Amino acid sequence: MKFGVVIFPGSNCDADTHHAIEVLGQDATYIWHQDTDLSGFDCIVLPGGFSYGDYLRCGAVARFSPVMGAIADFAGSGGLVIGICNGFQILLEAGLLPGAMLANKKLKFLCKFVDLRVETTDTPFTNKADVGDVLHIPIAHFEGNYFADEATLARMKENDQIVLRYCTPQGDVLPEAAPNGALDNIAGICNEGRNVFGMMPHPERCCEDVLTSTDGRVIFESIINAKDYLGDRRCSGWRLAHRSG
Repeated sequence: MKFGVVIFPGSNCDADTHHAIEVLGQDATYIWHQDTDLSGFDCIVLPGGFSYGDYLRCGAVARFSPVMGAIADFAGSGGLVIGICNGFQILLEAGLLPGAMLANKKLKFLCKFVDLRVETTDTPFTNKADVGDVLHIPIAHFEGNYFADEATLARMKENDQIVLRYCTPQGDVLPEAAPNGALDNIAGICNEGRNVFGMMPHPERCCEDVLTSTDGRVIFESIINAKDYLGDRRCSGWRLAHRSG
C-alpha cells in the first residue's frame, strides 16, 4: 500500500509518520505542500506539527496550500485521508471534517499518554479494532479542545462519525478523562463518507515496543486492511462495501 506523507513548513511529525509506516512494511513517500499530483497513492497522511507556525489558528494557513485542493479532490473521489494532531486541525479548517478546535481548557500545552475508547469499527481506520477497545496513545497539543454546535454533534452521532473518545484506563468516558476539555470527550472523528479521519493523539509515536506502547499500530493496520479488503476500489462507500462483503 502506498502512503503519501504531506510536509508543510513547520511540520515536525512527518519523519515519525514515515518511519511508522515503513515499520509496518508499507511504502511511504513524502509530499511537499506545493505538490498537486496525488496519483498512485492509496492513503494521504497529514502529520502533526506546527504548520506555518500555527499563525492565526492551527491549520488556518495550511488549508490554503496547493496540496489541499488536491487532497479535497482525492477525498472526494473516495481516497483515504488521515490527519493526525495538526493534520486533524488542517482538515477541520479545510472543511473536510466538521467542527473546530479550541485551546485546551487549562490553556496549557499537553504532552503525555492518554487512553482512548474505540467507539466504532465501521471505518477504514479502525476496522482491526473492537468496539470498546482502550488504546494507550500519546498527545502533544495546545489546541485539541474539539467543539461543534449542537446540530452538528447530533448529526455526527446519528451518522456514527465519532470514532475515538478520551476515557479512563478502564474504558469509562468521563468528563475528567478528556485532558483538553473536548466536547463529548471527542478525540477522533470521520466524515460522512467515512474515508476522511482526524485524531488528535499520535498513533505514529506508539508503533514499536521501544516506545512503551504499540497501540497506534491498529490505526495503520486498519488502513492496510481496508485497502486489502476493497482492492482497487475507493473507500468512500466503505460502509456499504464493508457490510455487503
